[in-house]
Amino acid sequence: MEEIDPPNETETVEKNDTTSEETQSEDAEKRHTTTVARQLYLIDTNGMVVPQILELPFPESKEVAKQVLEYLVKEGPVTPLLPNGFQAVLPEGTEVLGITLQDDGTMVVDLSEEFKNYEAKDEQKILQAMTYTLTQFEQIKKIKIWLNGHPLDEMPVDGTPISNGHSRANGINIVNSDVVDIVMGQAVTLHFPTEYNNIRYYVPVTKYVSKSDKNIYESVVYSLLNGPGPETNLIHVFNSETTLVDSPVLEDGILKLVFSEDILKNKEQAMISDEVMETLVRSLTELEEVEGVDIKVENMEKLVNENGEILNEPVMRKSDTIISKS
Repeated sequence: MEEIDPPNETETVEKNDTTSEETQSEDAEKRHTTTVARQLYLIDTNGMVVPQILELPFPESKEVAKQVLEYLVKEGPVTPLLPNGFQAVLPEGTEVLGITLQDDGTMVVDLSEEFKNYEAKDEQKILQAMTYTLTQFEQIKKIKIWLNGHPLDEMPVDGTPISNGHSRANGINIVNSDVVDIVMGQAVTLHFPTEYNNIRYYVPVTKYVSKSDKNIYESVVYSLLNGPGPETNLIHVFNSETTLVDSPVLEDGILKLVFSEDILKNKEQAMISDEVMETLVRSLTELEEVEGVDIKVENMEKLVNENGEILNEPVMRKSDTIISKS
């Protein structure tokens, strides 16, 4: 891939109309930079697929898609960069023989024979990590995998069908996905915090939520209020009595939510915890039409975060942080 957009999570420099000479100068300056931020999906200590933004060496070529795949290989160049408790996902020795982006947004990835050297229990993690790492780039919608120059109709160890490709619609860290949920519900990506060595980070999980009695936004909120489930090591951040007072309303990309006072960490100070805000904003902005979240609490004129800052504007998601909309 000669020209590929950087991921939305990566800070970029916007270019105005420039001359060819100026553009070449910018490219040269970038290449002089030692590293560039990329998002890789790695495996954490609980076996969950989790995004981490790492500083990778600036590539000599523009094949950034190939580079991020190479940084998913165990005992590969990512090893000294791995955060504590995280590991790479592709089998040791796997080589990226070639990548081709098709007109429909399908990225064909040709891998060496070493790719087959994984355990069946890791098959879904490998698919999810590859898919989410590559589809962070705007042009890539799904991936197809080849092995040593030959297309795969199914994964080589546990036989997961992949002849039609694999995309984010297939989910990540899937929980509570029984047959009834799949038939009657809609798949959504929720984010819950977890902790390792006193460091907290957020894990995306795919759950099926009901859309029969409530609108999808209400279903997502109540799924968050119910928590991640006992089968995970994720943290439930909401007070058990928390409820929505009114049905969510979406206006101009901003989802308006009104909660009971039980959502507050401190009612006297009208304080809402940062983890509650993060969990809500990260999860709800996974829905394409939701750009930000405006949270209110009944009987409270204003809210503050844990730093005492007033939350009087919709909260937007950007990268792995949330910021107030100016």
